[in-house]
Amino acid sequence: MSVLRLFGAELISIYRQSILTIGTGQKRSLSTTAFQRRSTKAENEPTEEAAVSEEPEQGEEGAAASKQPIDDPKDRSRVIPVETSIRYLASDAYRQTYQDDPVWKQYRRNHKGPYPPKLTRKTCIRKGRISTGNPCPICRDKYLVLDHNNIDLLKQFISPQTGEVLSYRVTGLCQKKHTQLLVAVERAMDRGMVTFDVPFREYDYSEYYPVKEGNFPN
Repeated sequence: MSVLRLFGAELISIYRQSILTIGTGQKRSLSTTAFQRRSTKAENEPTEEAAVSEEPEQGEEGAAASKQPIDDPKDRSRVIPVETSIRYLASDAYRQTYQDDPVWKQYRRNHKGPYPPKLTRKTCIRKGRISTGNPCPICRDKYLVLDHNNIDLLKQFISPQTGEVLSYRVTGLCQKKHTQLLVAVERAMDRGMVTFDVPFREYDYSEYYPVKEGNFPN
C-alpha cells in the first residue's frame, strides 16, 4: 500500500507540473501576441500629440486660404495710384473698352420716370463699396482716377468749343465725382497743365484815368 501511495503521489505531482508548464506557456504566448498587436497599432495610428500638432497646421492653411484676396467688382476700398491710372489710359485694355470715345459717352443714366432729375445722385460708393446698380462713368471703373496729373482723363470732360467743364447732366457723374473733377481741373489750370483761353475784355480807361483840363482826347 505504501508503494502505491508513493507512486500515486509522484504521478499527481508530475500531472500538476505539466499543467503548470502548459498554462505558463499559453499565458506567455497570449501576452506576446497582445504586445505585438499594441505595437503595430501604435505604429499605424498617430499619437495624440501628433494629431494635435497637425490640426493647427490644417487650420492655418484654411485661414490662409480664407485670407486670400477675392476680386470683388464692387469693392472700392483699394486706393489706385495716379500713375497706374495714367498707364491704364495708354493700355490696350482701355482702347478695347472705350475705343476712341470719352468714358462718359456710352453711359446712360438710370432714373425713375420719363424725365431725368435735375441733380445726379450724391455718390455711388458708400463704405468702400458700390451701392448702386448703375454707377457713374468714374465710379464704375476703379482705374479712372481724377487728379490734376491725369491730363488725358480731364480733357475728356472739357468742352473743346468753350473750354469749360461739361455739366454732370451731360457726363452723368455723381455729385461727389463732379466736385472732384472741378477741383482737379482748377489745379491743372493753375499749374499750366491744361491750356484755356482767357476772354478778351474791353475797358473804359476814362474811369481809371480822368481827362485833365486842356487835354482834349483825339
